[in-house]
Amino acid sequence: MYWQTRRFRIDLSRPQVMGIVNVTPDSFSDGGRHDGHPSAIAHCERLLAEGADILDIGGESTRPHAPHVDADTEWARIEPVLAAAVTLGAPVSVDTYKPEVMRRALAAGADIVNDVQALQLPGALAAVAGTGAGVCLMHMRGDPASMMDLAVYGDVVAEVGAFLKLRAQAALDSGVPAGNIALDPGYGFAKTAQHNLQLLAGQQRLAELGYPLLVGWSRKRTLGDITGKPVDQRLPASLAAALRAVSAGANIIRVHDVAATVDALKVWTAVDAAKIARTE
Repeated sequence: MYWQTRRFRIDLSRPQVMGIVNVTPDSFSDGGRHDGHPSAIAHCERLLAEGADILDIGGESTRPHAPHVDADTEWARIEPVLAAAVTLGAPVSVDTYKPEVMRRALAAGADIVNDVQALQLPGALAAVAGTGAGVCLMHMRGDPASMMDLAVYGDVVAEVGAFLKLRAQAALDSGVPAGNIALDPGYGFAKTAQHNLQLLAGQQRLAELGYPLLVGWSRKRTLGDITGKPVDQRLPASLAAALRAVSAGANIIRVHDVAATVDALKVWTAVDAAKIARTE
């Protein structure tokens, strides 16, 4: 399997690590840490040195109850970082749901649009169609202000799967090639801790939709609910969730802690390779 983007055909024969670059003052885990452009650019370089395969740049927090940011403000935050990141030799994703920001980012050289709204906003499908961009379609209900009020499911795996299948078809119908599409179950978005765990337990059903799966468990609140640890002490839990997700079909892992995740995946991959070799 592969994920086709504008400049790169990403080989998914091993799990890929997407490093998070939040150029925001208020993201739930690292808000304010990299919201200055020099700091954010240095962070991009550091993540690649630690083994990140993909960079994901975001200029608006999507944590619960995060304030809305207009397109011009979001673009002003990410533009200088994106301009530097696209020169570093790795695929660059822009985490946005606004069509205007998508268009600007793609014109500036971005490879991937990572949309928490799954290209549902008017103009979003048109912004990516025909560009050759990779797209990631995530499941979420509502917006950051309302999403946790909408966390009601009969069968969370089935309902998330049905939504993602519909959004993938919408992208195909708009002209996005199948090989450019990845899906994200949206852990933590309009889902309680129990929903997140049920979704992870049944994630293989989502992998069977036939598209690469991108997942983000890094430092999520559910991990704090399970372990009792604050956000800055959730690395072991994040690694456990990442490995569980990979074992259930995830192809791309979106993380804050790149170096530790890369090492954990190297061990997981080595063991898996040894198991395959033994059966040959």
